[in-house]
Amino acid sequence: MSQAILEEITKDQLTDDRAHFKVGDGVRVHLKVKEGDKTRIQVFHGIVISRKGGGIQESFTVRRIASGVGVEKVFPVHSPVIEKIEVDRESVTMRARMYYMRDRIGKAANLVKEKRLVEAGRK
Repeated sequence: MSQAILEEITKDQLTDDRAHFKVGDGVRVHLKVKEGDKTRIQVFHGIVISRKGGGIQESFTVRRIASGVGVEKVFPVHSPVIEKIEVDRESVTMRARMYYMRDRIGKAANLVKEKRLVEAGRK
């Protein structure tokens, strides 16, 4: 019974436009950063290596390589700090979590099997 009450309360805070990406996709997360009295947009781009939770608690982890060092950030999907999430490239992944990406270095760290559109007339 308490679960139904929680869903009723948090229903207003859910955003529908952010759930259209999956694990393995290359994404650009546009964040609102407040510095003093000014607000600017900062972009963090990388590969989604996991999605966890559901409802208002749903979160995802994005990994990228910056100056030869792996950087991971965990974002709540429905956070008001996130301006938008753009999908750069879609992938064909067969796993729910891509934690094996943490062991990869160099070009292999960004290597994910991409989803390609089939050309008209070819099979």
